[in-house]
Amino acid sequence: MAASFRPDIQGLRALAVGGVVAYHFGLTALPGGFAGVDIFFVISGWLITTHLMQEIGDTGRLDLWRFYARRARRLLPAALFVILATLASGYFILAPQEQALYSRGAMFASAYAINLWLLRWSFDYFATDATSNPFIHFWSLSVEEQFYLAWPALLLLAAWLRPGRRTTVAVIGVAGLASFAACLWLTSASPAWAFYFSPLRAWEFAAGGLATLAPATLLWHRPWLRAALGWFGLALIATAYLLLSEDLPFPGWYALLPVAGTVLVLLSGAGEQAHRRAPGPAAALSLAPLQWIGTLSYSLYLWHWPVIVYARMLVPDLTGLERLGCGLLALALSVLTYHLIENPARRGAWLTAGARAPSLDAIPEGKRYALFPGKPLRTFPGIALIPALALTGVGVAVAYANAHLATRNIDQAQRGIEQAAEQPSTARATDKNCLLDFHTVTPKPCVFGATDAAHTIVLFGDSHADHWSTPLVEAAKRNDTKVVTYLKSSCRASRLSTFNTVLKRDYTECDAWREQAIADIIRSKPRLVVISEFSIGNLTREMSAAGRAAETARWQAGLRSTLQAFSRAGVETAVIRDTPINDSFADTCVARALWQRETPSRCDTPRADAANDGAAAAERAVVASVPDTLYVDLTNRFCGPNSCHVVIGGKLAFRDRHHLATAFAETLEGPIERALF
Repeated sequence: MAASFRPDIQGLRALAVGGVVAYHFGLTALPGGFAGVDIFFVISGWLITTHLMQEIGDTGRLDLWRFYARRARRLLPAALFVILATLASGYFILAPQEQALYSRGAMFASAYAINLWLLRWSFDYFATDATSNPFIHFWSLSVEEQFYLAWPALLLLAAWLRPGRRTTVAVIGVAGLASFAACLWLTSASPAWAFYFSPLRAWEFAAGGLATLAPATLLWHRPWLRAALGWFGLALIATAYLLLSEDLPFPGWYALLPVAGTVLVLLSGAGEQAHRRAPGPAAALSLAPLQWIGTLSYSLYLWHWPVIVYARMLVPDLTGLERLGCGLLALALSVLTYHLIENPARRGAWLTAGARAPSLDAIPEGKRYALFPGKPLRTFPGIALIPALALTGVGVAVAYANAHLATRNIDQAQRGIEQAAEQPSTARATDKNCLLDFHTVTPKPCVFGATDAAHTIVLFGDSHADHWSTPLVEAAKRNDTKVVTYLKSSCRASRLSTFNTVLKRDYTECDAWREQAIADIIRSKPRLVVISEFSIGNLTREMSAAGRAAETARWQAGLRSTLQAFSRAGVETAVIRDTPINDSFADTCVARALWQRETPSRCDTPRADAANDGAAAAERAVVASVPDTLYVDLTNRFCGPNSCHVVIGGKLAFRDRHHLATAFAETLEGPIERALF
């Protein structure tokens, strides 16, 4: 063990990975456990800056080949093993379409660039569908590796400008402040970029780097101050774990909690032997269980996510005991990976070859090599990276081959499911902007049918109104009626202010759009306004009884206000009851069932869970209280007495958990026509 080894840092690693695992395994007591990744970032900034600054101070230069070879030995073998094992397991669990998609993710994970792939697809780390991606956790490892590429150059720049602590502090400080300012801005403007893009996370590494340059002598002879800083730092980390949640804009200002807490803990243990003498937090972090978990932290981070992802696919409603079993499995795999792969690879001669960059004189004449025939013999300093590049190439090649194999396994039935899920509604197929994005406030009416039609119907609401555009437009054509749509993503027709989980704030754009849309619709005097929206029952499923009742009452008042506005203006209204919400994504669940030679009925959801009959009763009561308002209930088209189905009449009924698949929506033209015409 190196003399510079600090048990308190090992303990911090245990806290970091523990928070991440707890969050991913659904421990509701630690809703902010995802901030453990930020602790890792700060630790990396501290350790890498310490090592690089020491080498610059001792030699005036950096052996970058040796540096990158060390990182490769530390990270690549275990990561590659987990990637290959995850791909192999996915063959038996995932549908071929998913295998192909996530194999492409594995390619980028092998090259430590999956964060860029996730950005390309605007993949929300906190979205529900993220729980199906077994490689998404590699984003943080990719950010770290990209940091390792840039950070040595930044430190060398500081040394070139003017050797010394002050210049280094200034350079790191400017880079960190620029990164933090950009991160703050984009946390609201473009959350995915703020979360995944390594330059926007660089300030967290910079915080750790700056901490190494703090005058530690101020704390050496003040153990009470050192202990106070450490305890306060741990308190900040605990606050982050307990109070942060996926509903808050992150990273942004909130990331300061785990970052500042980690910096304080690192400072409290800084100084020669301070971590061994210091009372309080350093001693607590040095406890044997934390040391053991800290040692396994990298392998545990690699394993925990694919274990819980695949477990949820096999058993959607995991009990607490089953989650504990998954945790123990991940821990057992981590122990094996650490002892059989991670630790041996760190010391293996084949990966160490060339890392010390021996001079030519140190190599026996018979063992020397030439880069080109007829040229002087010389050593190649990059030889240390050849094993690393080989491992990366293996990962990329296997993932690519797996994606190709999966694509060939997509049969006609699988392809039909995929096409049904991808087909847009009539409104979105005509113009994707007919369903407005989150930020647009000005209504965009879209017209379907003959402009000189005898009657006009307006379709008003969110994406759950949009999927009714398919049968409604066809039914209207046969009744000399045109349809005008007023649609906005995640924005109900009901006058109800809501929180937008993507924007991580109150959805003020929805409120402004709704009022303009209502005014425009009333001025146009249509024959009928058709409203449908994401049911409040879907949002309150996990609430307590009291919370559900209060939120339902607020929603009833908002719905009544909207309906009364139309009623007072002499405009008739029809409210279509919302579609059921399934326990699983219908398209992927059915595709997996077909791949595993099971019937799609395994994807059905009990009616008591899916249909929201209680919310529908509250909605029906509001509609009955407002004159000239009709309630349309087609739930029995989706559900029997006991279950709601995802495949009906041989067609995929839903393209995800709760949006109608367009091909099935077309079959509802007759019922819609009978209800509204």
